[in-house]
Order: sequence, then structure tokens, then C-alpha cells
Amino acid sequence: MSTLSIVLLVITIILIAGIALLYFLGKKAQKKQAAQQEQIEAMKQRITMLIIDKKRMKIKDAGLPQAVVEQTPKLLRGSKLPVVKAKVGPQIMTLVCDEKIFDMVPVKKEVKATVSGIYITEVKGLHGKPIVAPPKKKSFFKRAVEKAQEKAGAKPIK
Repeated sequence: MSTLSIVLLVITIILIAGIALLYFLGKKAQKKQAAQQEQIEAMKQRITMLIIDKKRMKIKDAGLPQAVVEQTPKLLRGSKLPVVKAKVGPQIMTLVCDEKIFDMVPVKKEVKATVSGIYITEVKGLHGKPIVAPPKKKSFFKRAVEKAQEKAGAKPIK
């Protein structure tokens, strides 16, 4: 066998082993996420709260309980997560929000939220109406293209 075929064979074997490893790690992570989702579903409760503020903050700076900070992996402590400061009853709490609904959470409004521990999973208006996310801003490039098309008299692309 030539050297080139041996090198290609070794690279192929390494790639196959890497793909198999990623496949099994992905399955394991998927099972773990399903178990966590079941726990969240089992502990959820509906609470009326007044949203005071919302930000994306580092776990250390968010003001979360020390037990939560200690339980997070060290690599994730520097990453930012969506944090909501809300008044629940007479006390002000710092809660972690689901990334999917963070943009829909209205500031300085009273909402009914589904909470599991310190994790907000769902937000609805006071009368059970779903809250609509604000429209996303168009990028600079898209606005510039639309202005150029308006000047040229063409229909804007959506």
C-alpha cells in the first residue's frame, strides 16, 4: 500500500470514530434533557407577577442564590443568561427566563407566568391572552436596500 492510501485510511477511521462518539454523546444528552424537562413539567405552577426589569447577565452578577451559582458548571458561569427581576407577592425575586420567551416578557407590566422553581417557562397576559413578541428590527443592510428600491420605484422585498 502506498503512503497516501494509509494516511487516508487512518483519517477515515478517525472520522468514523469521532462521528460515532458524537452520536452516542448526543443520545445521552437528549435523554438527560428529556428527564430535566419532565422535572420542570412536574414542578411548574402559575404565578401572577409584576415584571420590574429584564436583562441578559452573567450568572455571578445576576443575584441568583449561591446554591444555583455553585451548581452551574464552571465553563457556563461566564456565559450570559436571560434574567428577570419580578415582584411576586410582597417580595422581589430574581428569576431565570427561558430563552424562547425572553423577548416576549413585557417590562413594568403584570403577567401570569408559569414558573418551575426559579425558571420561567411561559408568560401570558393577566387575562390569559398570549403576549405577542415585538417585531424584530430590520438590519442596517435591509433598511438600506429598501430605501434604494423606494427611490428606484421598485416594490420592496419582504
